[in-house]
Amino acid sequence: MFKLTLPSHNNFYAPLIDHPKVMRVVALSGGYSRDEACDILTANNGMIASFSRALSEGLTAQMSEAEFTSTLDAAIAEIYAASIT
Repeated sequence: MFKLTLPSHNNFYAPLIDHPKVMRVVALSGGYSRDEACDILTANNGMIASFSRALSEGLTAQMSEAEFTSTLDAAIAEIYAASIT
């Protein structure tokens, strides 16, 4: 398993992803906003997200439980959708 930053060129890690001894190539959000990171991840087939900072983007301690849950659910859905390309 490799945990790498999102590449600047689409499918740059394709040879690594396709290697028979590599289980997963996991993408770090690299300081991009969640939307930007998901757009880049979507363009890189076979990578999955490891977006801890991007996952928590927009969450605050001042949110109600319902707001927090709704925001987190939306983030999870967006990151999951980008990971299944």
